[in-house]
Amino acid sequence: MPTEILMPALSPTMEEGTLAKWLVKEGDTVSSGDLLAEIETDKATMEFEAVDEGTIGKILIEAGTEGVKVNTAIAVLLEEGESADDIEDAGSAPAPAKEEEPEEEAKTPKPKSEDKEKAKDNDKAAAEVSEAPAAPKNADGERIFASPLARRIAADKGLDLSQIDGSGPHGRIVKADVENASAKPAETSGADAPAAPAPAKTGQSAEAVAKIYEGREFTEVKLDGMRKTIAARLTEAKQTVPHFYLRRDIKLDALLKFRGDLNKQLEGRGVKLSVNDFIIKACALALQSVPEANAVWAGDRVLQLKPSDVAVAVAIEGGLFTPVLKDADMKSLSALSSEMKDLASRARDRKLSPAEYQGGSFAISNLGMFGIDNFDAVINPPHGAILAVGAGVKKPVVGKDGELSVATVMSVTLSVDHRVIDGAMGADLLKHIVENLENPMVMLA
Repeated sequence: MPTEILMPALSPTMEEGTLAKWLVKEGDTVSSGDLLAEIETDKATMEFEAVDEGTIGKILIEAGTEGVKVNTAIAVLLEEGESADDIEDAGSAPAPAKEEEPEEEAKTPKPKSEDKEKAKDNDKAAAEVSEAPAAPKNADGERIFASPLARRIAADKGLDLSQIDGSGPHGRIVKADVENASAKPAETSGADAPAAPAPAKTGQSAEAVAKIYEGREFTEVKLDGMRKTIAARLTEAKQTVPHFYLRRDIKLDALLKFRGDLNKQLEGRGVKLSVNDFIIKACALALQSVPEANAVWAGDRVLQLKPSDVAVAVAIEGGLFTPVLKDADMKSLSALSSEMKDLASRARDRKLSPAEYQGGSFAISNLGMFGIDNFDAVINPPHGAILAVGAGVKKPVVGKDGELSVATVMSVTLSVDHRVIDGAMGADLLKHIVENLENPMVMLA
């Protein structure tokens, strides 16, 4: 029977996307892993792979269509022995006549007997296309990603999809996974549990705000997927994450001199280290020195990570990315510099994959290059902390012997999730960051 190809969720925050380009056409034969289309998510443009084999019988959503909801049918896949004639009219069946227009129905001539037979065939084909069970969810209410064919087979065999590991792209459950699974009845749980309440709306409605500015000239800017996601996640962060803030000043003179010397030696290799490269390294090593702070909030528990995976905010047109440098504590400064430049470049082109901007336990947001002296950053859940970095500014400082001198001082603020990190632990983490930056040679030891 024909199988619907659904609009995939290519990132955890994706609710809808733009079907930018089809890479196949009707009549093409595809196998699992073949590229079907390019889809613009809220973060990037990504390629969408086939999870089943067959023939593209009908394309339901045209290239360039915006706002396609996740799990919407975008094409129909035919299995062996089926033909496009079976679903030629199924994807474009006319909408039922409106109740307020009965006269149109009266004007329509009665179908001939052969037309009735064709209509029956069309109805049958349409029913087959929509026969796949609805997308299942696990015990936590999260959607389980499975192909329509896999869902049908699982339903026939009485399998619980939440107990099956998917081998398809991004862990999607495909036909082979359910065929190889042993038949176990799906567990029924939470039947009497109340449905999760919808998130409360915050602030005034768009209409109410627009009414305030009636008579004043303004331009209405439509929100794209990225801006909607940023707004939702940061609102969630400020409402649900108990932030507290720790501030320190860091003397940069030793680091700036050390960086200058290193860059002269690395000039022949085409490597130029930035102050941000040192900050990344300092934070990664500090997380190893205070391993309890290398943690994330996971709803009903805290996950303590062993590697130092550090996210760095990168501003792009219309929003920002936070690509993650994994195992940053193990990498050299030159390796971190090269990787950061590559990630930042691809972030600005929106070419990062979700695996490159998801994860990590700690983030860095540096606005020093924009002349900002200090600021407080919002934690990016589920991270445990984020370091806001200001500009290095010449300031008078009092030395240990009481003498007054001038030094380059950088102000930083550590925003901390109090559910994960307590005050003393946060202070200890920030102390190690300061020590690493004020004694940069130690980071190479």
